[in-house]
Amino acid sequence: MDLNDVVAHNRRAWDREVEGGNEWTLPVDAAAIARARAGDWSVVLIGHDPVPRSWFPPSLAGRDVLCLASGGGQQGPILAAAGARVTVFDNSPRQLARDAEVAAREGLSLRTVLGDMRDLSAFEAGSFDLVFNPVSNVFCPELPPVWRGCARVLRPGGILMAGFMNPDLFIFDADALENRGEFVVRHALPYSDVTHLPPDERKRLFGEGPLEYSHTLGEQIGAQLAAGFAITHFAEAPHHASISARYLPGYYATRAIRLEQSP
Repeated sequence: MDLNDVVAHNRRAWDREVEGGNEWTLPVDAAAIARARAGDWSVVLIGHDPVPRSWFPPSLAGRDVLCLASGGGQQGPILAAAGARVTVFDNSPRQLARDAEVAAREGLSLRTVLGDMRDLSAFEAGSFDLVFNPVSNVFCPELPPVWRGCARVLRPGGILMAGFMNPDLFIFDADALENRGEFVVRHALPYSDVTHLPPDERKRLFGEGPLEYSHTLGEQIGAQLAAGFAITHFAEAPHHASISARYLPGYYATRAIRLEQSP
């Protein structure tokens, strides 16, 4: 499977996740929007814990925000209700439709753009003050183009918030871990659904779900630094839906600043 096929597969897969009611496809309600308009808002980057407000600028009013691979009618509408000028970029038309649905329902100004997170050429350089990228690069084959794209579209001093999976989770046999509660080491890293699982086994375990990639910490953090970012904050959280939460963090998050001179 080539990398373009992965994009098409994951687009169809996430459209099906919307149809199936995946928790990350359920739009926020009117009460959450009302609270955000009154200044009482929060969004999640990893797990279910809100991102510390100290990670954000003191005010979002007039800030240009890119919700990167962040469709689903959740973070984008909240940030728009808090005063930001929000663009939601996602690979799934159905996920973007969730954001448009909330915007229409609540009278929010919010733009949606369809595309692959490795290609941000739809946006001019220096278009945004903040990029918000919740746990979604697990569905992306390669990360350096993502971080370079973020550096290009951010203004100097702009903020990148990124959440990602702990790559160590991918060494374990998924069937043994989730269905029998056993930690069976099976895969060498970096892991890819495309190369590490026979197609029939993958279909048995995950159906037609999105393809996943582990990514090294070098890709997650080192490639951010190489793209011209300075990391200012770091956080971790348990995986909200895995037995592994008892033993090791499932998610990591970084907050980074785009340097004045990026490579």
